[in-house]
Amino acid sequence: MPELPEVETVKRTLIELVAGKRIQSVTVRLPRIIQRPAEPEQFAAALEGRTIQTVERRGKFLRIMLDGLVLVSHLRMEGRYGMFNSDEPIALHTHVLFHFDDGTDLRYSDVRQFGTMHLFEQGKDLELPPLNKLGLEPLDNAAFTLVAFKEALAKRSTKIKPLLLNQEYIVGLGNIYVDESLFAAGIHPERAANELKPAEWKKLYEAVVATLASAVEAGGSSIKSYVNGQGEMGMFQQQLLVYGRKDEPCTSCGRPIEKFVVGGRGTHICKHCQKLPRIRVK
Repeated sequence: MPELPEVETVKRTLIELVAGKRIQSVTVRLPRIIQRPAEPEQFAAALEGRTIQTVERRGKFLRIMLDGLVLVSHLRMEGRYGMFNSDEPIALHTHVLFHFDDGTDLRYSDVRQFGTMHLFEQGKDLELPPLNKLGLEPLDNAAFTLVAFKEALAKRSTKIKPLLLNQEYIVGLGNIYVDESLFAAGIHPERAANELKPAEWKKLYEAVVATLASAVEAGGSSIKSYVNGQGEMGMFQQQLLVYGRKDEPCTSCGRPIEKFVVGGRGTHICKHCQKLPRIRVK
């Protein structure tokens, strides 16, 4: 599933591709992609004649800003957008087509068919599902501070990895960047959040910020099928230190990276660099 860096990259490329374009019509080929309004015909009719102003992001969601409306789109596992000339053949697994009046299309394809689209009046999208319960935004320098980070997580007894994956606390973090951030901070993913020391919270906060910044700069990670809106792969997978590197040597200590399950998610760590504290027996 695309995580924050990948969705941020898609956002930036879509701004270049579609900002200022006017929608002439919309074709919905797989109705269940459209979650709001209830009828795909209403969705298509509401968008006719609208101009895309820009594209924003909230967590792993794209917010396509039109005059008077906001289209909230989640790519889920393998959703992707691409620009085409309107007369080009429509590829398999293309589910929604936005036809512009300049003879081009923005086409949404999704092999797994898990993606969603919600249409709202401007301002309403942040007040209603699926965006209304999202947590802190890691790329928001003003809001995402060490203090706010600790306030959101530090008092909870939950294991730190599932907590970081919970979008109600911190948005945009998925399996890749949680594993990478925990390794960079030297923290075992099964540590309880309320047991971390102040110095560890500072390391983890700095690791999250640095990891995401580097991933955005590299255009995200193309682990499976991810490409940006221009069909280009991300390159951060070349910088991954633990994720996807089972049995390979740790870049810090040389011991093999191990993989096991934490909170139902495959998890990569170096058990030497990310030790669980010993339980003292009284």
